[in-house]
Amino acid sequence: MSMILGLDVLDTTTSHKDKALFTPGPLNTSASTKRAMLRDLGSRDTEFIEIVKDVRSRLLGLGDGHEEYTSIIMQGSGTFGVEAVLSSVIPQDGKWLILINGAYGERMLRIADIHKIPTSVLRTPEDTVPDTAALREALQADPAITHVAVVHCETTTGIINPIEKYGKITKEFNKIFFVDAMSSFGAYPVDLAACNIDYLISSSNKCIEGVPGFSFVLAKIETLKHTEGYSRTLSLDLYAQWKGLENDGQFRFTPPIHAILAFRHALVELEREGGVTARGERYQRNYEITLSAMEAMGFKPYLQPDHRGYIITSFYYPSHPNFDFHRFYELLSEKGFLIYPGKLSHADCFRIGHVGRLRLHQVKGLMSAVQSVLKKMKITLTE
Repeated sequence: MSMILGLDVLDTTTSHKDKALFTPGPLNTSASTKRAMLRDLGSRDTEFIEIVKDVRSRLLGLGDGHEEYTSIIMQGSGTFGVEAVLSSVIPQDGKWLILINGAYGERMLRIADIHKIPTSVLRTPEDTVPDTAALREALQADPAITHVAVVHCETTTGIINPIEKYGKITKEFNKIFFVDAMSSFGAYPVDLAACNIDYLISSSNKCIEGVPGFSFVLAKIETLKHTEGYSRTLSLDLYAQWKGLENDGQFRFTPPIHAILAFRHALVELEREGGVTARGERYQRNYEITLSAMEAMGFKPYLQPDHRGYIITSFYYPSHPNFDFHRFYELLSEKGFLIYPGKLSHADCFRIGHVGRLRLHQVKGLMSAVQSVLKKMKITLTE
């Protein structure tokens, strides 16, 4: 304890060991990214305005969208950003077609319903990507549809949806295309123009390895500039947020200054690592080591190989009578490893993430811990 102005203040600089987060986010971050937050800046300070400008520019570079696109930072979590897009880029007489094969597609539908925005749904099983022929048929059958939305990496299962194919079909029908790339952007290369994307969203605490605090939208300028007055809310008005950032570089409401400072540093670290391709390769190595070891221990992945991505993997609960996920989770946590419960509607699964500032020794450490926990629970999955 130390005394400041007569107040007892807990000394948080004492050494501690963070757990390894094998989750879809928030994720482990580098020590230097955390240190980048250890300063205070005013929201209207010239230095901070320049930092925001730099962050927005670097984000566009990740999506190969320097000329046709702009980037918009939105306070709040990823879901705040998704709601901003869904509720503020579509006119009152517009209609969303939402491709759903997991919990986050379902969440988009719920958001649209709350705002009383007309929707059509193309729903497929959680282990199946939405069919391109079905998308084409849906657009042909309902000319009232104006906008199409899909999740790139559905972290319900880890499935990767083929956004380039969907974007091509969407543009054949002259519709607006929105991609929720929350868990994939920064680890999977995305060419915004090649995928015919009008709006792409991600957040600060995913594959770019920043800390929670904001989401960001990469938007096609020609599409965005026609949306003035569409918003159904004040704070989630994407167009108004963009205009404010463009006019004077400032946020309309209090910005998450410290999270942005950390994120700018995280972007620099991403570039030093070798960019999106190199980061994706690191995550893929984590995935391959995990999958190989888990299958060797007798665990079964939920998805078929051609649908799996390297962001997060779902595994079925073992059928062994001694298996209890809560105890399995807690025993791993005691060893310093956090995994994630499942989110499937029809199968008992748990999830292991492969992203964030995780190194090979931590991945191998988790696999060793799983083996040790199985032994403690008296579970044998292989003969």
